[in-house]
Amino acid sequence: RRGATRARGVRQAGAMIERYTRPEMGALWSDDRKFSTWLEVETVVCEEGEKLGLCPPGTGRKVREGARFDAGRIAEIEGRVHHDVIAFLTNVCEHLGDESRFFHFGLTSSDLLDTSLGVLCGQACGIVQRELGTLCDVLRGLALEHRNTTMVGRTHGMHAEPITFGLKMLVWYEETRRNLARTEAAREAVSAGKLSGVVGTFSHVPPELEERVCARLGLRPEPAATQVVQRDRHAELLSALAITAASLEKFATEIRHLQRTEVGEAAEGFGQEQKGSSAMPHKRNPILCERICGLSRVVRANALAATENVALWHERDISHSSVERIIIPDSFILVDYMLGTFITMLRTLEVRPARMKENLEWSKDAIFSQRVMLELTRRGMRRDEAYGLVQSLAKEAWAGGSFREAAMRDEKLAGLLDRATLEECFDLDYLLRHVDSVYKRVLGS
Repeated sequence: RRGATRARGVRQAGAMIERYTRPEMGALWSDDRKFSTWLEVETVVCEEGEKLGLCPPGTGRKVREGARFDAGRIAEIEGRVHHDVIAFLTNVCEHLGDESRFFHFGLTSSDLLDTSLGVLCGQACGIVQRELGTLCDVLRGLALEHRNTTMVGRTHGMHAEPITFGLKMLVWYEETRRNLARTEAAREAVSAGKLSGVVGTFSHVPPELEERVCARLGLRPEPAATQVVQRDRHAELLSALAITAASLEKFATEIRHLQRTEVGEAAEGFGQEQKGSSAMPHKRNPILCERICGLSRVVRANALAATENVALWHERDISHSSVERIIIPDSFILVDYMLGTFITMLRTLEVRPARMKENLEWSKDAIFSQRVMLELTRRGMRRDEAYGLVQSLAKEAWAGGSFREAAMRDEKLAGLLDRATLEECFDLDYLLRHVDSVYKRVLGS
């Protein structure tokens, strides 16, 4: 029964992921794509090896025209030999003639696996980069649209001073650009190949072969390798994906807060036939943002596993291999899904300026306390004294009164600030006067 329940859960999760994931990301990590990439690597090795005189003339052409694989046949062979690369090589060579003698000549399994993984990770990074670019476009649009949509800023969950909803989106836009830059750097790091043999000494093939093959595959040769490409590269990649996931969780958490009933300043779109709760028909829950927050935990956990993979015994063991078969495809697929989900959610996001204004006014002008305090210090009052005076007046707002009215009535304050100056302290535009400068910093003129 437990097995059946888990199988249902896997099917449901798969359907959920498929809804927002680009089809090409899922296909990228399929067995067919993996074997196709393996075949391309081995074929290019034969073609470039022929140019270097490592195999007879015509070998590359014969391999290019005749080599093929059957995933079912590979699985059948692997069931006997318990080695996926040998199973693949055996199956491919069943379709070749005498040229099969030079297929995988002088190479070790990791030469094939790590070079192919570099190709696939580079392609997957490209998909994530495009999604991050789309997210940047959506956030930039929201930042411009709501540049002057005033709302209260919150620190510790409490009312602080005014901001604009557009500024909040601008902060997310800038963070997403950093995630895009991190992904680009990680792509550069992980796009490394190696064909240097069993312990990285090029004992049976020359370094020039590695250089030529990597150039054709869009990779850089690992400058110094053991039997494997060093796993700090993959740890950097998974860390970049984890930071992207953490940013998405941060954004989603904010929207979850803004959608709370007592806040109500923004909300996920809600379909005409969508249901929120099996028990309470009135419910409208932020399910997409909650989903993003949950999946982010998985991606971050995968990054920890990737750092554990850095330490291998001597020139190589395969303790990393079983881990990577899970964490690399899963992290890419999950981040792709999270990006697609969040972009879809933002495009249908309900922004409620009227509610933002209502909440801004709820603090009874206490949000201007710093302006009053600073004006008092300009007029000669010690800062600690000004702080205490303003705080005592702000208690009026805590009790349900008005900070502005309390300030206007206070005789000590009136002795330092005339009424016109005090009125200026409650100018909302003054507190937001430099927002345009922030926009210029981020977006330019």
